[in-house]
Amino acid sequence: MHIQRVAITGMGSVSPLGSGVEELWTGLVSGRSGISRMDELELVKGLRPRVAGRVTEVNAKAIPRKFRRTMSNFSIFAAIAALEAVAQAGLDEQTISGGRTGLSVGSTTGSSQALEQFFKLYLPENSLEAIRSTEFFKIMNHSAAANLSQFFGITGRVIAASAACSTGCQNIGLAAEAIATGKQDIMLCGGTDELHPLTVGTFDIIEAASNSGAEDPTKASRPFDAARDGIVCAEGAGMLVLENYEQAEARGAKILGEIAGFSSLCDSSNMASPSSEAISRCMKAALNDAGISASEIDYVNAHATGTLQGDASEAQAVAGLLGSSAPVSSLKGHLGHTMAASGAIETIATICMMQENTIIPTANLTVPAQECSAINNVLHLQERPITYALKNNFALGGINTALVLRRA
Repeated sequence: MHIQRVAITGMGSVSPLGSGVEELWTGLVSGRSGISRMDELELVKGLRPRVAGRVTEVNAKAIPRKFRRTMSNFSIFAAIAALEAVAQAGLDEQTISGGRTGLSVGSTTGSSQALEQFFKLYLPENSLEAIRSTEFFKIMNHSAAANLSQFFGITGRVIAASAACSTGCQNIGLAAEAIATGKQDIMLCGGTDELHPLTVGTFDIIEAASNSGAEDPTKASRPFDAARDGIVCAEGAGMLVLENYEQAEARGAKILGEIAGFSSLCDSSNMASPSSEAISRCMKAALNDAGISASEIDYVNAHATGTLQGDASEAQAVAGLLGSSAPVSSLKGHLGHTMAASGAIETIATICMMQENTIIPTANLTVPAQECSAINNVLHLQERPITYALKNNFALGGINTALVLRRA
């Protein structure tokens, strides 16, 4: 089977740092934090965390009400990000709806906000009478994919991979494979999620959420740091346009980067705690898919969420495979953990780093933990060229993913 090269020609983002890739990048470069106090969390009995990463500005009215009425927040985030990506790629309506353009996007679950509203109306009187007909389209697990395909008129293949924190990365990888194998010429892809107290509660229940940040929310998320105490939940969306490389060149599109390799493997040893061996196996498979050696990786954008076990396992795996030469950083100190969106937003940021020859440090990393000190932790902005970058994402249930990105 002929394998095609896969170019990135468009990127769009909605994150706690603002709406748009430019806002994301300038926020990261300036060291700004998207984490703030979330008063809504105080209303939930037994919930300990008090901070999160909220999306504060988004122009939902850019989406006509005809489409917006079946969208929850995460579909709105994804649509806004996708509009930016499509505009940058220069795709016209005919190209998008012609059948050779597909879509791959997912969220962790259906809309938690819509689910809460549904049961508030249903449970008191065991009645469906007050429930709107549009609510189901927000609750179904492929809500983002269904809403975006309708909004953009996509008639090609639609994939709605849902793998918790690996969702964004997995959808990008699956989209790249659809192009590499010639199944589609163009794929709009990424991940999206919305914040809800139940999201925070999930990690609090399993003792994986950060309970710090009462005095300074911006310091709560501390990947790889000795003082880290867990995940700070967040929301947002990242969307990319991937395209057959030769086709992109032929139509004069600006190529932002390239998806050179992808791996998605399962760690069946534990439902919640990732093993360094499985992480290493996943990264090796991505390198093999790209046809490069570990020594060619110039930067690792780590999953590193600030948990004790997860950060340690990833650091051990990266050190074992790459040694201490390649710089390693996590963006969750700036953004929090945007869940299904994290892989896509962080991939976009990594492409920006490659374009600008600038490596973003791990925010709030002041004293690397001993178990995380064998890697080349980035503590300050670095000016450094990146030809190949490795992007990691790992999820509950052992769903590990890794992308190899190549400079344009």
